[in-house]
Amino acid sequence: MNSKPELDAPEGPAPEDLVIEDIVVGTGEDAAPGSTVDVHYLGVEYDTGDEFDSSWSRGQSINFPLRSLIAGWQEGIPGMKVGGRRKLVVPPRMAYGPAGSGHRLGGKTLIFVIDLLGVS
Repeated sequence: MNSKPELDAPEGPAPEDLVIEDIVVGTGEDAAPGSTVDVHYLGVEYDTGDEFDSSWSRGQSINFPLRSLIAGWQEGIPGMKVGGRRKLVVPPRMAYGPAGSGHRLGGKTLIFVIDLLGVS
């Protein structure tokens, strides 16, 4: 499970609400809302399938407190177990806001595949 995931292009319109889908259910400790998480992740744009970020491409996982992340991650990671892989489809209001918000991903629905490596 330590390899970079492959994502098929989604079909149909982007969902309005956060979609949480476990690809692999982990067996380790649960991530709690206040946890600091160690993750590998891939981020792609829903409409184009273009990758915009990937910790795999940088060759190292990232470690950060959930409360410092976008709302889609704050809501989508808690309950995930270490060793798991989860896909989140995050609407703009839970990501980087509407188009014109000043962020290059504003107005875009985003897909993340996240491997939870550890929690603290």
